[in-house]
Amino acid sequence: MDVHHGMKDITSDQLMQAHQADLAIEKEEGVHFEKAWTDPASGTVYCLSEAPSAEAVQRIHARAGHRADEVHPVPLAT
Repeated sequence: MDVHHGMKDITSDQLMQAHQADLAIEKEEGVHFEKAWTDPASGTVYCLSEAPSAEAVQRIHARAGHRADEVHPVPLAT
């Protein structure tokens, strides 16, 4: 799970564009972005992905033009 701050007033279309930019290049790092959520009022965006590492997620986001402020690996699930 990664978090982006400072995206206040982001629209649904802008969120979809950012997500599509990630999807276009995700395979190059072995990442798959599952879903993105946002709270436009606070400017916070959350992205859920499966990836080999936090660094791979960050590289894709950076190349797509929206580097994450936080990346939280979540290695266990039920």
